[in-house]
Amino acid sequence: MLALGLTGCGASGVNEASLTRVEPAQRVAAPHITGKTLTGTDFDSATLRGVIVYNVWGSWCAPCRKEAPALAAAAKATAGRATFVGINTRDTGTAQALALVRETGTTYESVFDPDGRLLLLFPSLPPSAIPTTIVVDPQGRIAARILGETTQATLVGLVEDAAAGR
Repeated sequence: MLALGLTGCGASGVNEASLTRVEPAQRVAAPHITGKTLTGTDFDSATLRGVIVYNVWGSWCAPCRKEAPALAAAAKATAGRATFVGINTRDTGTAQALALVRETGTTYESVFDPDGRLLLLFPSLPPSAIPTTIVVDPQGRIAARILGETTQATLVGLVEDAAAGR
């Protein structure tokens, strides 16, 4: 792994310390995620193939709100090459989360995780680091992690690297 750093809700900006790239030989399997989406449909990560980008967010988190348009744009820019999935955590209901989804033009599903239990499934994901983005390679292994706010360019680059086996 490279460059570990901690940021959390309240921090903003992307820096090298917040990005961890995992070399292919060092990658571990991503967890199996199941649950209900914000719209009430069932979600099961076992049905997904290819590169997957998980973004852990909350409507109450200012950096999450700020980065949401970049995530929506990255999802559109990598359509057909990656599947984006939100993990909405620690919101007490879906109304505020759905309002943010509409406001930012987010088109991908988010799994509703009000108690933060899904965060505990990621072995290297500190539960207090919100927002966090995890990139999973086509073999189902964690290829990269961003703690804190990210950008469209960073995400597109990480998707391309994961798809190419880097």
